[in-house]
Amino acid sequence: MAVKASERVKRYQNPNGPTISTVERKVIEQDGLYFKDIDGTGTVSAVNDWRLTPAERAEAYVKVLTTSEKIGQIFTSDWRMGPKYPSPRLAANGHKPVADESGLLDEAPVNVSDSIFGSQSLPSTSDMVKKSFNRHVILRESPTPEDLADYLNQLQYLTETCDHFVPMQVMSNSRNENGEVVFGMNDATGVFATYPGTLGIAAAVKGTARIDIIDKFADTIRREWNACGLKKGYMYMADCVTDPRWQRTFGTFGEDPALIEEIFDHLIPGIQGGSNGVTPEGVSMTVKHFPGGGARENGFDPHYAAGQWNIYATPGSLQKYHIPAFRAAIRHNAESIMPYYSKPSAEKSAPQEDFNGNPIELQPYGFAYNKVFIDGLLRGQMGFKGYINSDTGIVHNMCWGVDMLDEPERIGYAVTQSGVDLISGLLDNELGEESYARGTNDYYNTHAVPAGFKKEDLVLTDASLNRAVSRTLTELFRQGMFEDTYADPRKAAEVVATKADWEEASRVHRESVVLLKNDGTLPLKDGTKVYAEAFGKSAEAGEAATKALREMLGNVTLVDTPDEAQVALLMVSPQSGAYFNATPGYLELDICEDKTVCNVDESGKPTTETHKETTLVGANRLAGIAAAVHAHGGKVVSNINCPLAWEVGNVEKVSDALTVGFDTYPSATLDVMFGRFAPVGKLPLTLPKGDEVLAVNADGVCISPNDVPGFAKDAYMPDSMKDENGKAYAYRDAAGNYYEMNFGLTF
Repeated sequence: MAVKASERVKRYQNPNGPTISTVERKVIEQDGLYFKDIDGTGTVSAVNDWRLTPAERAEAYVKVLTTSEKIGQIFTSDWRMGPKYPSPRLAANGHKPVADESGLLDEAPVNVSDSIFGSQSLPSTSDMVKKSFNRHVILRESPTPEDLADYLNQLQYLTETCDHFVPMQVMSNSRNENGEVVFGMNDATGVFATYPGTLGIAAAVKGTARIDIIDKFADTIRREWNACGLKKGYMYMADCVTDPRWQRTFGTFGEDPALIEEIFDHLIPGIQGGSNGVTPEGVSMTVKHFPGGGARENGFDPHYAAGQWNIYATPGSLQKYHIPAFRAAIRHNAESIMPYYSKPSAEKSAPQEDFNGNPIELQPYGFAYNKVFIDGLLRGQMGFKGYINSDTGIVHNMCWGVDMLDEPERIGYAVTQSGVDLISGLLDNELGEESYARGTNDYYNTHAVPAGFKKEDLVLTDASLNRAVSRTLTELFRQGMFEDTYADPRKAAEVVATKADWEEASRVHRESVVLLKNDGTLPLKDGTKVYAEAFGKSAEAGEAATKALREMLGNVTLVDTPDEAQVALLMVSPQSGAYFNATPGYLELDICEDKTVCNVDESGKPTTETHKETTLVGANRLAGIAAAVHAHGGKVVSNINCPLAWEVGNVEKVSDALTVGFDTYPSATLDVMFGRFAPVGKLPLTLPKGDEVLAVNADGVCISPNDVPGFAKDAYMPDSMKDENGKAYAYRDAAGNYYEMNFGLTF
């Protein structure tokens, strides 16, 4: 087996300048300084001269690179590691990795036909780097820090062997939160210092009034990722949750626009290394999903057709709730912003204004294709200077609003017309070449330009290619990746093992627990007779979680039935829907088992047909367990995991004490229940009362507007639904407490 690139790195230290790291790339020594031969000229050209600004060097380099090399740099796709970390998704399609000489890279081509993002025919890693000249890939595997650094170093070594050296920009979704591993959202967890879910982080910030939680969180991410050589994150979500049935709720910081904006005021400079763009010690951020993905029509997700619309049913909601956090991305120069898949609906929306007080034209194009929003609002009025990275799959399956265009036209329209700089989904180099060729060949002499479009907007041009590639190259130059390309695997392991970072993350887990109800049962006492059971989406998940829960309870007397227990301890983890698939009806938020609910038609309207939904296997047993415990004076203590804003009535009504967490470690929840840590968390979003406040009429209109966060929905609810306090939307328990944003009890 060949020696790994990590073991062959040579380093040259410039006095008062960057370190140069290389395996085989030529290093030029001039005037006592070291320069890497990036462009292959052997001279200290503008490209090679680190004394110039990143933008100057990028502008010079686009003039050197070939058209095909530039086309390779406007696409990104998920990539795979070698045989040690095979992709479960690709394995399910029959893919078997073939290792390169180092054992780190996969040299087997990939063919996948059932991806939601489109069919994939991907080359070997060497061909991707050397022949296709793709320089942006998405990593979804979860290797150890040492293996991650070794893998990235080997990939970067391949880029050094090309005539023109451009390092690989490997990006990842967030890796520092706990939660279920879901492709495309939460790809990896548990290797880096692991916080609760982002909703839990928001609950802790609200409960402690300490924004330094975000500062420490950001600093940990920056140091850990940078040490491993992972320099770009598809993170974080600045979306404000306004329809609770949106499944991506769990990746947000909740429904408070002011808090979300404040969080991003700290997140971006903390992760990127400052407020003037990414630094060599920082990690680039892609803030998503402009102009806010939370305004879902009845919760439908735009990965499927029913969710293709953003609805702004109330006047001014776009500016009031959805845009604010993106202002922080502008202030602190986030390197890139990701538009959402969906498109705005003028027909179903109230008037919305831009920053000049003028009505916004709600053209029905997906936001990556929407010049009004990207070029006009985001760049023109808000002053965004970074680059636009599309969401995954806009050229193929999620091409909302431009489905009448063919694939090369969609590429041209996104890049040339609306200003997208990096298209995520597939490595569509051939389609990009076709889009470019149509600008000069006779294609449109024999093919009609689609109605409503102009030829010059449908093709890649030299100007649009140079603009896009110059922006992404500038990021790489800012990151210092051209000069210091390689990570130290031993240092990566040391940094990720920093005890203080894990202790801080563990503390935030405990601070994220929200106490919603307590009749004096909590805190529990050691030695108590406890019946413990965990419930999940499947019986198997519940059994595994129950076993783990009972092993954590070494300080009590465990009993086998509720009849013997002084306390029934119930850990409830509901799950609803499947992220990349439309549900037969609206996403179910009730904690239920075999509940009969209505179907929806293709336009998202309710029908008379029904189906059954289960969000929690065993939900129908909860009342019986509670009755058995209550029969002899025992108490029921429950916890609900809330990646979504559940309707909690079926659990709350049988519980004497109730906590909620947000992908919070069960051990942290137990620390609160047993009084080892006083509860401080506050709800980052409002829990809806029940189905009645999410009811959708025959025209597909929800009784609570889709574009307004839970804390503000009462203003739009029918008076007939309001109680003596003028409240209708939030769940209210028997003690009279409303489970709305900012609520949380203490002992």
